[in-house]
Amino acid sequence: MKTFIGTGVGQPETAVHQAVQGLTSPSAILFMASYEHFKETASRLKELFPDTPCIGTIGTRLVNGQVSDSGLAVLGFFSDVKIRCGILTEASRCPVAGTTQLLKQIAEISPGTDDTVCVEYCTGSEEKLVTTFTSCLETKGIHLAGGTVFGVPDGKSPVVAYNGELYEDACVYALIKNTTGKIRVYKENIYEKTSAESHFATKVDVSRKALIELDGRPAADVYSAELDIPRDKIIDNVLVNPMGRAVGDQVFISSMNGMDADGTLTNYKRINKNDCIYFLSLGDYKATEQQTRQQIQQDASHISLVLSIDCIYRYLLYEKEGYFSTYAKDMASLGPHLGIVGGGEQYNNQHVNQTMVCVVFE
Repeated sequence: MKTFIGTGVGQPETAVHQAVQGLTSPSAILFMASYEHFKETASRLKELFPDTPCIGTIGTRLVNGQVSDSGLAVLGFFSDVKIRCGILTEASRCPVAGTTQLLKQIAEISPGTDDTVCVEYCTGSEEKLVTTFTSCLETKGIHLAGGTVFGVPDGKSPVVAYNGELYEDACVYALIKNTTGKIRVYKENIYEKTSAESHFATKVDVSRKALIELDGRPAADVYSAELDIPRDKIIDNVLVNPMGRAVGDQVFISSMNGMDADGTLTNYKRINKNDCIYFLSLGDYKATEQQTRQQIQQDASHISLVLSIDCIYRYLLYEKEGYFSTYAKDMASLGPHLGIVGGGEQYNNQHVNQTMVCVVFE
């Protein structure tokens, strides 16, 4: 599968000019830029490629081993993929309104077995969006991989870009069918259960993503007692001991972001009543990273592109450990790599935190 990855720095006019050098007749464009330059970048790409579908997101970028908070990254797809781009608006209210177009596009690309993925970037309302996508994708065997916008200044609304315009409360996506090989989606979790003991969410407020009680007790009290962490240190401890929601034999991470006086824990991932919850601990992340790369290399005969979404909390942890630049280079050792650091990750039918999701194209 042919792809193009270009980068640019400086003001949008210069950055776009640099990033698209050598990009000719793309079937679709995906770009990543800083919030400051996002609007003008989207507009300039539309001017240069008026007939090419284009989606964009905001965040720290990983490009072939290099990490940058500024500048621009552009990914081009070509005629050896069938690709359709689109947008779901009113994500917090009624994203299902956009499914008619999504279903039409799915039919147009005729997904086969393990050759199609939906890559998406959203501003929030992740659980509603994942449910919406799952209703359309799952029966067709299409994987979902995506990320929530991160890197928006305080007081500003998160936005995504679609065909030159910016949208709040929305999700942009690209349906991609690889006609020359497989597409595989991976989820990496560097945390493990602290014990076999599980807890049940007995009281929640889903509108706030708040976990009020576990096993009939204040959630913070249960966390503090099991992990021997003082209540006032719980939120600071999220990089080491997040919570996990069990679904079958898998655990999906939920990151705490606040605590109320009554012991309620608010989170970035919604926890529902009666969910089975485990407390997690940081494992040997370097060994886990190596295992993931080895699995990817075993699965794919030839890698054309790795497209990844990393959680901001993984970024903060790896930066603290002095590991993130090494991690970026290791990801690039797989093949051409473009990644984004987001505020949350979407993997098939789940919204998750503190996770890496990546799409590998043969």
